[in-house]
Amino acid sequence: MVDVGAKPVTHRIAQAQALVRLPPAVASALKRSGHRTSKGPVFDTAIVAGVMAAKRTSELIPFCHPLALEQCQIEIAFLSAAAGRSVLQILCRVEVHHKTGVEMEALTGATVAALTIYDMCKALSHDIRIEGVKLLTKIGGKRTLRRTGK
Repeated sequence: MVDVGAKPVTHRIAQAQALVRLPPAVASALKRSGHRTSKGPVFDTAIVAGVMAAKRTSELIPFCHPLALEQCQIEIAFLSAAAGRSVLQILCRVEVHHKTGVEMEALTGATVAALTIYDMCKALSHDIRIEGVKLLTKIGGKRTLRRTGK
């Protein structure tokens, strides 16, 4: 692990994105059913899974510091239809006051939420793609990063 002992405690914020490309029939089925499948409420379950994963990032990624997250929000929404598919955008925003950042927690939360959507929708189709996983915003610490667009 990196020694953060001498670093000051600052307010750290990170936001990450994951995109889930669904076949049109799956997107239509989700919209018709209120985002439910036979496994249950897809978006609600993905949000819970993403938050749980963000909170446990240090258990999944060996050299991440364990952090007591102060805030973790996940939003899921349909973006648009592109090339005959519908795209879900998952945004995970994490905040903490600490000596190290929360980028990995935000990326983990977004990714696990996307994996949960895949798992809950795979009975409808295996032609679902997870892509576009990236850090959008990092505030606090030495560097700030803000990306715009998809």
